[in-house]
Amino acid sequence: MRRVWFSFLGILAMCLSLAACGGEETSGDVSGNVASPSSDSPVPDTDMASGLGEPTEGIWAVYWYLCGSDLESNNGCATIDLMEMMEVQLPEEVNVVIQTGGAAVWQNEYMDPSKLQRWLYNSEGLQLLEEQDAANMGDAQTLYEFLEFANTNFPAERIAVTFWNHGGGSVSGAAFDELYGLDSLDLAEMYQAFNAVWPADKDNPSLELVGFDTCLMATVDVAAVFQDFARYLVASEEEEPGNGWYYTGWLGELAANPDMEGDDLGIAICNSFYEGCEAVGTQEQTTLSVTDLTRLAPLLEAYESFGQEALVAASQDPGFFAELGRAAAQSENYGGNTREQGYTNMVDMGHLARQTAWMLPSAQAVCDALADCVIFRVGGVYRAEATGLSCFYPYSGDVDDFNGYAELGEGLAFKHLYAYGLTGELAEGGSEYLAELEVQELPEIMTLADMGWDGASLDVDGEGTAFLTLGADADAVLAGIGFSLFYVDEANDQMLLLGTDNDIVADWENGVFYDNFRGVWGALDGHLVYMELSFEGDDYNLYSVPVLLDGEAYHLQVAYDFTGEEWSILGASQGLDESGMAGKELRLLEEGDVITTIWKAASYSGDDDFEMYTAEELTVTASTAFGEAPLFDGSYSMVFEMWDASGNYAYSDAVTFDCADGEITTTVYVD
Repeated sequence: MRRVWFSFLGILAMCLSLAACGGEETSGDVSGNVASPSSDSPVPDTDMASGLGEPTEGIWAVYWYLCGSDLESNNGCATIDLMEMMEVQLPEEVNVVIQTGGAAVWQNEYMDPSKLQRWLYNSEGLQLLEEQDAANMGDAQTLYEFLEFANTNFPAERIAVTFWNHGGGSVSGAAFDELYGLDSLDLAEMYQAFNAVWPADKDNPSLELVGFDTCLMATVDVAAVFQDFARYLVASEEEEPGNGWYYTGWLGELAANPDMEGDDLGIAICNSFYEGCEAVGTQEQTTLSVTDLTRLAPLLEAYESFGQEALVAASQDPGFFAELGRAAAQSENYGGNTREQGYTNMVDMGHLARQTAWMLPSAQAVCDALADCVIFRVGGVYRAEATGLSCFYPYSGDVDDFNGYAELGEGLAFKHLYAYGLTGELAEGGSEYLAELEVQELPEIMTLADMGWDGASLDVDGEGTAFLTLGADADAVLAGIGFSLFYVDEANDQMLLLGTDNDIVADWENGVFYDNFRGVWGALDGHLVYMELSFEGDDYNLYSVPVLLDGEAYHLQVAYDFTGEEWSILGASQGLDESGMAGKELRLLEEGDVITTIWKAASYSGDDDFEMYTAEELTVTASTAFGEAPLFDGSYSMVFEMWDASGNYAYSDAVTFDCADGEITTTVYVD
């Protein structure tokens, strides 16, 4: 063991040249090893631990699990947060114990990417306590060993455990280790590691706070896991911007008042985070909340009752799934949930409850319980409906996605409901569960696959408006309807897909849907772009626009405000990767950035799939803006796109618009 001391000025100097910051299965064998602190449980090397001297106890200890990943390797984000921490002069009563690892490169002279390193920051500065060979920070064993080390050597009256890295929500978890194939800690692994150090006790949890300086971890499932160990949870429903938590702010408040309790610390984290986002302009889509986990039980009970009522409603009328799907589409959801960005399948619990309260009276109890246990939250103008915790909804319609959630998530009734909606069958144990609800059988669900609406014909009214007539069954089958817009260049045998939108006038009672096409489309500085609708709300819509930003693939996040009739660019994110990891880098556009627009192209005559290709290049200026631009002259084709809650899609016949000098002529071809 070696102990190295660094001065604040020395560490600060090492970071002056840093670039500004905008975060699968190779786990070791932990079966049985971390389940309980038995004689067989691995513990840190006792020689190293004994070299630390007597345990150092204070009023507060923060155990910071700092998995640098590509956020550190590429941008030095972890180092910047360490710098923020070191601007705070801590009192003797507060210790911050840190484990660093999980990054291929550290953007400073002291962290070694080939090792796991344990550090102490206290009133005397930053100290290297010990180093170990590199190990997977996405593995339960690695987490357990750090928590055991910190708790043994630096106990305190109040303890906070914080995670720093990417997050992926209830299914993918957090702490994606760049050195081990982006393996991450899922909720079961987190529970296993925590339970080995602090045996589960809802009535008297050992920890004051658990926090995630990551994306997407403010979920009911995460809260349910940590109610056994901590009084408070601090996490974000949405992706966090790259600036993340502001460590100078919240640690500074803790230093000034080490007698504060976990709720006050959580509020300090939220307030300083939002102020930091405002300072750099990343606040518009941010969320962060403090959940009192000691009050969580009524929410879990209300959520289960909510699911039971939904399951009974579906058993009486399978058309319920279509209504629920339309409610979910108009509820705030997080991480993108589009085919281009990937699906987190996470929706705001309270907003979904409000949207369904007209058909599920138990929704009010969910809202009431949320208001009681989520004691504080901050959020941007385009996350105004957030209530602090999200829950699962199968936006992707993918059974594999659902199965991944079903192994880990809360809400037994919702698991049976979604299994029924996606497959027409019950999950294991479903028959017994239905019997308890006095439901004898489940009727067959009508889906798009049964309706024969693929290729449905269109008509044009006297004003040139195309419309699709499906009849009254549409209300019981469709979870949503929108349209896709294509540019058709028949002479060159080419079609361009410009994207999707919901600018449709819907008569759900009669199943008639009218296009509201106005001859304009989304454009960046007048350059038409491919865009996808990612959220349709009462006050605003959100869109995702794939681009190359200085040569890297990003999705511009764009909002349209119905009240002000204004477009705005919120930033650029990279969506989810194959591991389920969210980017944690809402990157703001800067003057001089080079953006390459991307469209999707296919042949007009063939059956080939649409593929991405680069279109136009532009340079960002101080006046760069998103808006609507008239379509250039030529022929355009619009197709109504329909989907159901079981993940099926259908597409109508096309209506063609010929644009010439601002005039639009509509044509419907009849076989």
